[in-house]
Amino acid sequence: MARKKGPICVSVINMKGGVGKTTVAALLSRYASRYTPLNTLTIDIDPQANLSQALMREQRYRQFLDNKSPSIVDIFTGYLPPTKNTPSPSPLNISDVVVDIETSLQIIPSKFDFSDHLINSLKPDPRVLARLITKNFRHMDLIIIDCAPTESIFTQAAYYASRYILVPVRPEYFATVGFPLLNDSLSAFKRKNRSHSIDVIGVVINNAFYDGGNDGGPEKTRAMREIREEARKNRWHIFSKEIPHSRGFPKMMRGDYAHLGNAYKFNLFAMEFFSKLQS
Repeated sequence: MARKKGPICVSVINMKGGVGKTTVAALLSRYASRYTPLNTLTIDIDPQANLSQALMREQRYRQFLDNKSPSIVDIFTGYLPPTKNTPSPSPLNISDVVVDIETSLQIIPSKFDFSDHLINSLKPDPRVLARLITKNFRHMDLIIIDCAPTESIFTQAAYYASRYILVPVRPEYFATVGFPLLNDSLSAFKRKNRSHSIDVIGVVINNAFYDGGNDGGPEKTRAMREIREEARKNRWHIFSKEIPHSRGFPKMMRGDYAHLGNAYKFNLFAMEFFSKLQS
């Protein structure tokens, strides 16, 4: 898609929690690996590390923690701490941090101590991810960054690394509470970095309707009215394909595509997303 000019970098962000950011990031990554020729890297900068657990699966992630393997923490610190086998800090080898998920899908995983480790130390450089991509991942086609639902140094790091922002939202009470916060945050970043092009590629409606024929009822109708109004104010595109509620999504996140039910409809959004990304 963009190899000659480097990868396209997309951060999945909403300043409101519980909207399905990690699910969207994981499924887009799986879709890219399964249905497109794109070499894809995912970067987990959420201290909850849900994306890492989803793509690596429980046993592998537990082993990753038990082995104290390098993670996004070490990317931000810039070195490997002393271990039982290395009595002093050692240089970071980027290949030791990247975990293969599939042939064309890799992840830089996160750890639960990510936030505490960095916030309680010297203030990290928000340009770390941008420099990392420039130095080590120009050969990739697509980079997807999963972000925490808060304004922090990690959000700024995602901005510096990204060309686009994807905003998942659920059509429910307080659906748009994170929109003004995100718009203000992005606007402030743009004012300070006028040469950096970063745009919201769109808003995706997640969990848009429910099993049993219930399409969300009056509450969804009210929430969708608010979402459209806030998106219009910010000049944000809303993707026409909504992501349904489905018990098949956890299976897809693990790479299991058998007996998906209506989870296959995620692919309709994915096709629309990648079509807009290419255009």
